[in-house]
Amino acid sequence: MYQALYRKWRPKTFEDVIGQSHITETLKRQVADGRLSHAYLFTGTRGTGKTTCAKILSKAVNCEHPVDGNPCNCCPSCLGIESGGFLDVLELDAASNNGVEQIRALRDEAVYAPANVKKRVYIVDEVHMLSTSAFNALLKILEEPPEHLMFILATTELHKVPATILSRCQRFSFKRITPEDVQKRLQYVAQQEQIDLREDGAELLSRLSDGALRDGLSLLDQCAAAGGVIDARSVLDTLGLAGNLQTAQLMRYIMAEDAQSALMLLGDLYAAGKDMGAVLNALSTLARDLLIRMTAPKGGTALLSGGYDIATLEELGQCTSAPRLIAILTTLQDTSARLLRSTNLRTDAELCVLKLCDQSLSGDITALVSRMKRLENAMKHIYENPNVTAGAPASAPASVAASMSKPSVSAPAPAEDIPWEEPPLPSDADDPGPSENEPIYPVSMPVQASAAREKVSAVPKDNTPPPAPVHEVDDCWPQLLELFKAKLPMAKRAFLNMAGGHMEGQQLIVECDNDLVKTTLCKDDVVEVFKTTASEVLGKPVAVQVITRSAAAQRPAAPQTPAASAHTGPERMGGGDPLNNLLSKMQGFDNLKIN
Repeated sequence: MYQALYRKWRPKTFEDVIGQSHITETLKRQVADGRLSHAYLFTGTRGTGKTTCAKILSKAVNCEHPVDGNPCNCCPSCLGIESGGFLDVLELDAASNNGVEQIRALRDEAVYAPANVKKRVYIVDEVHMLSTSAFNALLKILEEPPEHLMFILATTELHKVPATILSRCQRFSFKRITPEDVQKRLQYVAQQEQIDLREDGAELLSRLSDGALRDGLSLLDQCAAAGGVIDARSVLDTLGLAGNLQTAQLMRYIMAEDAQSALMLLGDLYAAGKDMGAVLNALSTLARDLLIRMTAPKGGTALLSGGYDIATLEELGQCTSAPRLIAILTTLQDTSARLLRSTNLRTDAELCVLKLCDQSLSGDITALVSRMKRLENAMKHIYENPNVTAGAPASAPASVAASMSKPSVSAPAPAEDIPWEEPPLPSDADDPGPSENEPIYPVSMPVQASAAREKVSAVPKDNTPPPAPVHEVDDCWPQLLELFKAKLPMAKRAFLNMAGGHMEGQQLIVECDNDLVKTTLCKDDVVEVFKTTASEVLGKPVAVQVITRSAAAQRPAAPQTPAASAHTGPERMGGGDPLNNLLSKMQGFDNLKIN
């Protein structure tokens, strides 16, 4: 009768156990010196040798002729334990015997001396499946066991075992077996079984085993049943992993930002019956492998999933960067989490692929990073190719920076069409730079406001009364509105859409639709944002007044006198007591409400 490879090649001695020398050496020394504990706890992932070491230890403590702590596997005790004929060594599955009744029966039998061997050994596999009452029933006998009794507990989920049990056992943690050790063992077994296993096939199987030698032997058994040479290609075909080639092609389209081809390939996978969640998980696994190879090229080989060959990973790794892979993984993980509650898996998968192809569609920080990356590339292109545009000014990077800082608000059309002529390039000697008293306006200031200030400053200083105040904010209010929103919290930002503004002299009048909006915008922090932002944009001190539109309709126009226009004292420059300044300006208007 045929026996599975993982059962046929199960280790018989501690030397045969692969990758757990830190545990097997300790157990051998305890058996040789007679310093055995009454309870052991083996923890670790599946297929790492927990149950195997438990059986070897049960034979070693009862062996009639032990060899340096190992069982001889020849005496009647070893043969009886190996065949399962001795009831004194009992293996229990806690998943199916997790009730308190089974543990109580075990406890009652444990007090009797063994009939055929020196020690009665109970191997309890998956001990974390025991109920709370079963753990309590086991606790007393673990604390004060008879001399002839030994417990060996095994679990894959240590955190589920009560601390009272842990404190009464010697704990041994089994680690994952490295791909190199798994590969060597698979090649040895294949040689003994006359299986034609090639090196690339053994390497792929070792990575697919994920640190579990039992899984590696099971995969080898499955590939051997297909017959022929076992190489990397045949392993992918036999195990049904050929679809990874389509996943790699989908990742190529994503790297190339080819949304059309990516959606068409995703549609072909959907038509072929592929689960959309499985497709996204495969993409996530591939992106993880690429990220590991990029960040840990030397020591990260053992961390790879094993579903993709090195050539594919090398090719895809040259087309991307670590930040891009992190963004792809984040998007895939978020989408996979939402698929559990989705009503249309295909639509969600398509939206995810579109976001991966064009990061600006994600609507989060990833989109912002993508846009900044494009601007950086544009600036780099300008620096490297200064003559790429005919007549391009030497300060092209500054213009790009201006476009970055300028909000996306369409500027109002100019009052008159003035043909623009490109000025000559100034040299460093001809450009003395801004004077000490000349204000430096931000590049994001509208052209109309700048031209208006130049017209006002060009008026000759004589006794001629100045013209009526220029309502500069009427033109740049949309831009000011965006700047205000950027500096205000969300709770107060929405009220700005129900307000307008204009300039009267050096005072910004904010008109609100109703008293509720006015009450919110009259807060000290909001007024301070209005004042500082408007002063920075207009290049001069600005006072702020918040009123309702009904009150603004009743206000008469402020009189303009030569004396008032020529005043340059503290009131004119924004100094002194602001309340007294406003009262002196608005004296006689009883219906005006100052905030």
